[in-house]
Amino acid sequence: MLKIERIKTGPIQENCYLIYNEEGLLIIDPGAEAQKLIQAVDKTGKKPTAILLTHTHYDHIGAVEELRKHYNIPVYVSPLEQSWLSDPVMNLSGLGRHNDIPDIIVQSAEYEFEMKEYEISGMRFTVVPTPGHSIGSVSFIFDDFVVCGDALFRGSIGRTDLATGNFDQLIHSITTYLFTLPGEFPVYSGHGDATTVEHEKKTNPFFQS
Repeated sequence: MLKIERIKTGPIQENCYLIYNEEGLLIIDPGAEAQKLIQAVDKTGKKPTAILLTHTHYDHIGAVEELRKHYNIPVYVSPLEQSWLSDPVMNLSGLGRHNDIPDIIVQSAEYEFEMKEYEISGMRFTVVPTPGHSIGSVSFIFDDFVVCGDALFRGSIGRTDLATGNFDQLIHSITTYLFTLPGEFPVYSGHGDATTVEHEKKTNPFFQS
């Protein structure tokens, strides 16, 4: 049975997730506050084995480098956003409106996702493309829940006014890859509280005719 823990990080309260079993632990989207995340990881008593990124906006990658070095573990990212890790303009940390944020430059990820099933430390998940918020956004479908980054939120969807964002593409991503999951599936988003597939299909204003 997998356990999932949410840790809110940074000035805009991005959700980093720790997913773990008896064999190991996955870190999804370590956005900021590396020491806070290290304390949370160590408290589980599980050995981290990988960092998974849903996308590479600054609020999801700010603690990647420190965690990767601390635990000596690889990073996985979409090939469409590999270069964004070291590009402060594309990862948004270098924009003028973010003068309070240092430019984030992360070394290249060790692995680029294929859209397929993975198994890491006995934890199985399928990577599916959910672009629209950004071109390389992906979601991770585990046996009984999904982690979707900034694609779908409780009562809303991700922004589509940033570089490579596309509203129609995001709606298609959600309806194709998320709304086809079982209704009771918990949906763990990049910001805000968890929801379920059924709740969003029935109440999310972006999908009501």
